[in-house]
Amino acid sequence: MPLSGRHALITGGLGTIGRAMAKAFVAAGAEVTILDRPGAEPTPGMAKDLGWLGVDLNDLAGAEAAVAAIDRPVDILVNNAALIINKPHDEFSLQEYEDQIRVNSSAAFALTRVCAAGMKARQWGRVINLTSITLNGQWDGYVPYVASKGAMLGLTKAYARELGKYAITVNAISPGAVVSEAEDRVFADRLQEFQDWVLKQQSLKSRVQPEDIADLAVFLSSDGARMISGQNISVDGGW
Repeated sequence: MPLSGRHALITGGLGTIGRAMAKAFVAAGAEVTILDRPGAEPTPGMAKDLGWLGVDLNDLAGAEAAVAAIDRPVDILVNNAALIINKPHDEFSLQEYEDQIRVNSSAAFALTRVCAAGMKARQWGRVINLTSITLNGQWDGYVPYVASKGAMLGLTKAYARELGKYAITVNAISPGAVVSEAEDRVFADRLQEFQDWVLKQQSLKSRVQPEDIADLAVFLSSDGARMISGQNISVDGGW
């Protein structure tokens, strides 16, 4: 169990990828706390011993305070939470743009800042940021989302340099078109067309599953990945 004795905090822990990661981290021996929006509840089938934080990531100061108050230091921070909206760029309001930047990337800065203090003191830590295949520029209708994920990539590179001297690794995972509830929602009126298009783009002709992302997150959190930092690793079926 490569993560035995480690404590992982996973934001957006009730989403499709978040649930898969929580399950994988528990299976690897980690203690897991999931963070998601207030009022949400863990879904049936999730481990009953998971820690839970109901936090609104729009409130960055409140989120920092809630994470700082966790009674056990965070060894592994997975910045997975994200808002995703699909529509033409000129239909987004400034508020919608700012909301996606705040939740998708500013929150990662805030929580990394909080968790890194303890990681530095212990001379061990892992930060994993979720970026996106949309950074390759082949997707329409995601201007705020892509901007936020670009910021996440910048945070990954910058934090890797800042925190490396404390034996803390910082990496990004760039998921491809993962089978998810968000996909069902965004492409509800053209789901089969979207699935056909995805498989045409991929070298591998099967869909990326949430577990594919979770498996990489567990590896990057292990001692086996101690010399991997500042990287953005794609899990996209060979896009």
